[in-house]
Amino acid sequence: MRDPIVSIIVPCYNQAQYLNEALQSVLDQTYENWECIIISDGSLDNTQEIAENWVKKDKRFRYYYQQNAGVSSARNLGIRNSIGEYILPLDGDDKIAQNYIQQAIKAFENDESLKLVYCKAEKFGDETGNWNLAPFSLKALALDNMIFCSAVYRKRDWELVRGYDDNMQEGLEDWEFWIAFLKNGGNVLCLDITGFYYRIKLVSRQKKLDTVIKDKLFNYLSIKHADFFVQHLGSFGALNNNLLKEREAFSIKLKSEKFVLDLFCKTFFGFTIFGKINKK
Repeated sequence: MRDPIVSIIVPCYNQAQYLNEALQSVLDQTYENWECIIISDGSLDNTQEIAENWVKKDKRFRYYYQQNAGVSSARNLGIRNSIGEYILPLDGDDKIAQNYIQQAIKAFENDESLKLVYCKAEKFGDETGNWNLAPFSLKALALDNMIFCSAVYRKRDWELVRGYDDNMQEGLEDWEFWIAFLKNGGNVLCLDITGFYYRIKLVSRQKKLDTVIKDKLFNYLSIKHADFFVQHLGSFGALNNNLLKEREAFSIKLKSEKFVLDLFCKTFFGFTIFGKINKK
């Protein structure tokens, strides 16, 4: 019997400088029955040129373009046009190990109860070393996301949750998808191999998320998946605690900056801008 097709979905936005590495890691797979769909999400660089070179190199690669609409929309476009039984998202600046797909499909074949398979991960780029993610549980997932985007799952399960949420254009879309994907049940397996390589950049989309944007995204999550958070946390308290810690850290930084500016003005000009200086 022929191995099932795995559709590797590669959205990219201005990541042309990294795309060859990502696609080479796809071509190097020991598992051969795959297709790779590359989606340019309105890229302004030479993503199209690089993608088309790969399409010429191997007929298993395909390329699509859309006006910039965010990574969720790009992934959904790729998956809608895929023919595989299984889906593996891969961002255009990351990589997968040669045996990752083979080991994931083997796990699905050995255990029909599995809904999601992922693996251990390693960082590379501006930071290196193991990416020590917390062990999976639904309660842990309610507190934070411990599954990177490049996990393997069945296309039919993506259809059941109606794909990635196009509204989450500013980040945390993976977390929302895994909550929608897993909150109603299904077993999860983390393979005992390092199969995913996550590129760390000094400036990235996640690092650009400020407190206000994170606050908005958390609030959106807590409303959309209120049943999930109440079931596993008892309330939104634990989720809000994460926000509170971020707000407190930001507040401490802001107060420190105000103190220095006030002290400077009082010393040289005899007045303060923000009022009383804390003398403690």
